[in-house]
Amino acid sequence: MADDTGVDVRESLLPFRPTLRIRLTMFYGGMFLLAGLVMVLVMYLFVDQAFGSATQMPKITLGPNVQVQTSEGGLLNGQQLNEYLTQYQHAHAAQALHLLVLKSLAALTALLILAVFFGYAMAGRVLSPLGRITRTARQVAGSDLHRRIELDGPDDELKELADTFDDMLDRLDRSFESQRKFVANASHELRTPLAINRTLLEVQLSDPAATPELQQLGKTLLATNERSEQLVEGLLLLARSDNELTERKPIDLTEVARQALEQTRGEAVARSVRLSTTLPAPGGAVMVSGNGVLLERVALNLIQNGVKYNLPEDGWVDVQVHQAADGSGELVVSNSGPVVPGYEVEHIFEPFRRGKGRERTHSDKGVGLGLSIVRSVVRAHGGSIEAVPRNDGGLLIRVRIPGAKASLGSPAGPRGGALTER
Repeated sequence: MADDTGVDVRESLLPFRPTLRIRLTMFYGGMFLLAGLVMVLVMYLFVDQAFGSATQMPKITLGPNVQVQTSEGGLLNGQQLNEYLTQYQHAHAAQALHLLVLKSLAALTALLILAVFFGYAMAGRVLSPLGRITRTARQVAGSDLHRRIELDGPDDELKELADTFDDMLDRLDRSFESQRKFVANASHELRTPLAINRTLLEVQLSDPAATPELQQLGKTLLATNERSEQLVEGLLLLARSDNELTERKPIDLTEVARQALEQTRGEAVARSVRLSTTLPAPGGAVMVSGNGVLLERVALNLIQNGVKYNLPEDGWVDVQVHQAADGSGELVVSNSGPVVPGYEVEHIFEPFRRGKGRERTHSDKGVGLGLSIVRSVVRAHGGSIEAVPRNDGGLLIRVRIPGAKASLGSPAGPRGGALTER
C-alpha cells in the first residue's frame, strides 16, 4: 500500500529501511506465528471436546436419608451431589485448558524465536547469490569491466539473472573497447593532418619573399587551423572524460586553482578583465580525490569561460576555493557579463553552446566545448556542478568534488591520477 507520493506506508512506519533478507525473515516468522496460533486454537477445541466426553460422570442416586460430606465439610443429597460433581468437572477442565493454552503459547514463542533465527539464516543463504551479483556490479562500476559473476549452482532464477548480467557486461566491455580504439585512432588521424597544415603554414609565413596578401591569407588559415586543433582536442578530451576514474589520488584543489589562474592571467590582462581570488592561506590545503590533470582542466575552462564571456569594460572574474561541511572541496567561479536568462542555464553545458545569440560555428570565443568538458570531468569524479545566473549579469558556477580519504595515500600535485576506460 502506497500513499500519493508513492512511498510504501508500511515501510515508512518502520524505524529502519528493511532489506529483502529482513522482509523475508519477517514473512517467514509471521506465517509461522499465524500457523502456530491456528494450531493452538484447533488443539484447544479438540482437547475441550475430549475433556467433555472422557470426563463425563454418570448420575449418582443415593438412598433415602443418605448424605455425602464434601471436602469443604458440606453435606449433599443425591441431586446436590450430581450438581457438585458437574461443577467440579467443569472447573478443573477449564483450569486444565487454561494451563494448556499458556504452555502452548510459551512453546510457540520459543519456536517462533528459533524459526526467525533459522529463517534469517536461510534467507541469507538463499540471497547470497544476489549479494555476489551486487558486489560484482559495484566492482565493475568502480573499476573493471572485465570482471564477471560466473555464478555456479542450480539453473534457477538467480543463475539466470547472473548469466544475463554477465552477457550485458560482455556487450558493454566490447562497446567500451571499441570506443577506446576509436578515440585512439581518431586522435592520431585527426591530429596528424592538422599538425602538418600548421607546419606548412608556419613555414610559408616565415618566408620573407611572401607578399602581404599571402601573409594575411596564411595568418587566416593558421587561425582556422588552430581553431580546428582546439576543436579536435576538446572533442577527444570530452570523449575521454565521460568515463569513470579508476585511479584517484589526493589533490590540493587550491593548488589546482592557482595553476589555472596563472595560465589565464595573460588572457585576462589582454581583455582588461580583473581577476580576484579567495583561496585558503598557505598550508590550508583543500584536499579532494581525483585526477589532477582533469581537475586543472575544470578550473582552467571555468576561468577562461568567465574571461571570454565578460563585459568589454570593468569586467571581473572571482575564484574561490573552500572546504564544504561534508568534507568535499568546492570551486566557485563567478564573473560579470551579459545577463543570462534562467531558461538558458540548463543548456550551457551542452556541446557547442556559447550562450544566447551566439553563432555555433563562427565565434572567436572558443569551440563551445569548455563547459561540456567541465561537466563530464566533474561527473567522472562523482561530483556535482551548478550554474546560477547573477542578477547583475554573468554566472556563478559551483563545482563540488568529493574529499580525499586517508586511505588514498600521500597528497599529490595537480598531475596525479589517471583516467581509464570504464
